Amino acid sequence: MLAPAVGIAISPVPLIAIVLMLSTPRARANGTAFAVAWVVTLGAITTVVLLFGAGAGADTDSGPATWTAWLKLALGVLFLLLAVKQWRGRPAPGHEAATPKWMTTIDSFTPGKSAAMAAVLAGLNPKNLALAIGGAVSIASSPATAGGEAAAAALFVMVGSLCTLLPLGVYFLGGERAVGTLQSWKAWMGAHNAAIMTVLLLVLGAKYLGDAISALTS
Repeated sequence: MLAPAVGIAISPVPLIAIVLMLSTPRARANGTAFAVAWVVTLGAITTVVLLFGAGAGADTDSGPATWTAWLKLALGVLFLLLAVKQWRGRPAPGHEAATPKWMTTIDSFTPGKSAAMAAVLAGLNPKNLALAIGGAVSIASSPATAGGEAAAAALFVMVGSLCTLLPLGVYFLGGERAVGTLQSWKAWMGAHNAAIMTVLLLVLGAKYLGDAISALTS
């Protein structure tokens, strides 16, 4: 489940959004609201999938339930399609990916609007939602105890939230160099994220397809 969590963590839009928020007059309030809402939303999605998996018998005495294999098959196909879309939509050499128009209004955001935007990006973005479901299903279909699943879910949410927690930590602890550090992160993500996400989605797609086919044919 760590690979899907890393896929969520290196999402460029939330990282760029919180970096921009931390450059506004309401930096502390808006940045904190954004990060907290991201963690809560990702945690809620993970919890819902785990509870559904427990109720639907995701883990059986003979191994993961058949429906989890079909779900992984669907997710594997989706990840491969997203990898193709990510690569075809990559920016031209020397250019950064275009940022959403709403980012130009971040200066006017309130903590409430910042939190709402984080909830939308974490819960409604197709890529992040698919990665969150995939990671949670992997946890739910494992033979771990309830305590083990809870610990794995907490780790999954924490890793998946690094795109918001790390910039916030740098802002509060980085002193005068924080702005320069955050801006360099923003530029690097904009320049290289397409290649990184394409490779990650291809690997995840191949793994999920392999796991699904192996489970369905065994």
